Formats: sequence, C-alpha cells, structure tokens
Amino acid sequence: MDIILIVDMQAGMLSGAPKHDLAGVVARINALTAMVRGTGGRAVWIRHCGQPGDGFEAGSPGWEFLPDLVRSPEDIEIGKTLNDAYAGTGLAALLRSLNPVRVLVCGWATDFCVDSTVRSTVSNGFPTIVASDAHTLSDRPHLEAPAVIRHHNWLWSELIAEPPVRVVPTAELLAEAKTQP
Repeated sequence: MDIILIVDMQAGMLSGAPKHDLAGVVARINALTAMVRGTGGRAVWIRHCGQPGDGFEAGSPGWEFLPDLVRSPEDIEIGKTLNDAYAGTGLAALLRSLNPVRVLVCGWATDFCVDSTVRSTVSNGFPTIVASDAHTLSDRPHLEAPAVIRHHNWLWSELIAEPPVRVVPTAELLAEAKTQP
C-alpha cells in the first residue's frame, strides 16, 4: 500500500507572496491522492497548527485546507506545530501501523516543511518518493522558487538512503500506477 503525505496545503499559505504554480501543484496533488486511494492506499493530510493570532491558528480560516483539494472521509489528518511532520506527532507510529510499500511526499513549503518531512520519512526507514512537481513555495529573497524546487529535487535524490529517495514527476507516477496489476 502507498501512503501520500500532503504537507501544509492550507488557506494560510495564500497570504504573502504568490506560490509557484499553485494551481498546477493542487491539480497534481489531486491526481496523486486519487491514484493512491484507487490502489488501496491512504492519504495523510499534514496540517500546521500555528500559535494564537498567526495565520495558521487552529480553527482559523487559514488553518483550513485549500478548498480546491479533493479530500475523502477515509483520509487521515495529522496536526503539527513544527516544520517536521514527525516531530511531536504520531506520524511515524501511524505509518509503521499501515506498513506502506512507499511513502509519497508533496505540499508546501519546499524548503521548510516538505524538506523536513522528506528527510524524516527517510530517517524513519520508509521508502520515500517525492513528486518533483507537486511541491511549491514563494520566491526567496536570494533565489526564485523554480531554482529552490530544482535544488531540493536534486538534493533529495542525492540523500544517502536505502532505498534511495525517488524524485519523479507526477505524470511518471500516474503512468506507473496504470501498469500495475
């Protein structure tokens, strides 16, 4: 069974600078979650739970998931307070109980919460796949978003991990799923 972790795709991300290719990222996340569910896997929505008064405060409009994301009642939600979706949460135990064949990671922000979650997925021993075109961020003061995305896609593919992290485009993952029995 595959598990897909969707990191911090919440309304609070809409404030501030535009996110790179957000509509495309949302569409690809919807395609990937449908693929995972269609093959008997599970979608796990990671939700940042911010401090009182910030844009991700629990129960605030910014805390809600983006309305264009397709969610299912069978999906699982994990709340987090730090960049790393594993830190102080039950995510590792949940994944161990589900015994995934592989864990796909996507979401926002490439260089913070997605990066931390990819690294912890690897450190917890789960076979990790990053959808190279299903994570996003805003331009940074010193680097434009597409360069940050390219850098992290390269970095994750070079991590020392067994098995190695696969970094592949959504279309390739969808095509692979169609060839599975």
